[in-house]
Amino acid sequence: MEDAKRSYSLQDRIDVLAKNMEKMKLAEYVELLGDTKRLLWVNFISGIARGLGIAIGFTILGAVILFFMKKLVMLNLPVIGGFIAQIVQMVQIKMY
Repeated sequence: MEDAKRSYSLQDRIDVLAKNMEKMKLAEYVELLGDTKRLLWVNFISGIARGLGIAIGFTILGAVILFFMKKLVMLNLPVIGGFIAQIVQMVQIKMY
């Protein structure tokens, strides 16, 4: 009786493990690792996408920061205003 419980429990564990491996798509991952050309292509495309995303994100972030810096300059804060004005002026010179 106890052997039947152990084997049933072991079979349940194996079934759960098999289902989890299918959910993880482990077979597809192992297949991808075996195909070197496809793996290089996928990594190349993902690298381009990451680089493009970083460039666009940094451009948007820089524009937002410059916008707020210009607003701070218009407030005429004594120390911060002059410093920010110099930074905005340098950026505008580099843009043209």
